Amino acid sequence: LVVGASREDSSSRGVNGIQTDNNAQSSGAAYIFVRNNETWSQQAYLKASNADASDNFGQAVSISGDGQTIAVGADGEASRAEGIDGDQTSNNWNNAGAVYMFAKTGSSWQQQAYIKASNTLPSSGQRFGKSVDLSNDGNSLAVGARSDDSNATGVNGDESDTSAIFSGAAFIFSRLGATWSQQAYIKASNTDAQDVFGIHISLSGDGSTLAVAAALEDSSSLGINNDQVDNSAVQAGAVYVFTLSGNTWSQEAYIKASNTDAFDEFGSSVSLSDNGDTLAIGALAEDSFAFGIGGDEQSNIAEKSGAAYLFERNGVAWSQLVYVKSSSPGVSDWFGSSVSLSADGNTLAVGAQNEDGSGTSLGNNNTFNSGAVYLY
Repeated sequence: LVVGASREDSSSRGVNGIQTDNNAQSSGAAYIFVRNNETWSQQAYLKASNADASDNFGQAVSISGDGQTIAVGADGEASRAEGIDGDQTSNNWNNAGAVYMFAKTGSSWQQQAYIKASNTLPSSGQRFGKSVDLSNDGNSLAVGARSDDSNATGVNGDESDTSAIFSGAAFIFSRLGATWSQQAYIKASNTDAQDVFGIHISLSGDGSTLAVAAALEDSSSLGINNDQVDNSAVQAGAVYVFTLSGNTWSQEAYIKASNTDAFDEFGSSVSLSDNGDTLAIGALAEDSFAFGIGGDEQSNIAEKSGAAYLFERNGVAWSQLVYVKSSSPGVSDWFGSSVSLSADGNTLAVGAQNEDGSGTSLGNNNTFNSGAVYLY
């Protein structure tokens, strides 16, 4: 288990340094725990190799399926370096962001790579490392940069055109031996300012399918691969699916909710099954007062109660499988603030960050914003 603590304050650097020196506020840390039978113990304490205040190291974490590789995002890191293992000391581009790769040999962890965007930007900061996800073998890494400003569309477009502020981007990196390299620079097919494409990402187990959320995308279209240019539903949200063929990434689907509405933030969380054929998407600000599975999607009287949507792929065609609501929806519960699918896609966990239940029974809303998780 790897746990991020992005507000941790130690100024130590590297693996298993001094944990009690709180001189670098919000530099961040990550902790590794291992289980022996039913007993858990801490195995390692991870810090960035260039730990600095406000770096937010631990903002996002991902561990490979074999437990041998860890990616840690630090979306507040300020180096102006680009690419792999560049100059970590040039701290004058605030919130550019970085990702740190750690590899395990025996029972020891060490930093394997320091990864930056290929187009590190100085303006408002890319927030590279806001989201990260590893393939099962740890050889493929997806990184979201929700504040990337490029106006490019599609795969490997012009990274230098910064005319679409906070449009967002995703980056794919691959490892050969112990060497990391950038494989693709990915943008939406309908790039627009403020869409925050890359705010959440999910990579399939084999690393060949990628889901990228743009929770503030504005199209009012419904369903799969419909009108992407009608920006009449502000912050409705969208999710984009990309697939790898050989060494080439391409967009496979543009996915919207079946009840798209302004400010729903469809794409506030995403999760792919291991084979990439099942996709869960959260919309934490969706407003329906429906209960349970497949209810009335149009009854918008429970503001920001939230919803989750399941989609499945047959060949290359995607379709919505089910619309999921809490069994006890409440205003501002944010059901769908997080989602996670099991490897086989048959079990779904949905977080409701602001749910108010006291834990004694469903619908007992006596504990404000205590939060809940629902299993399906």
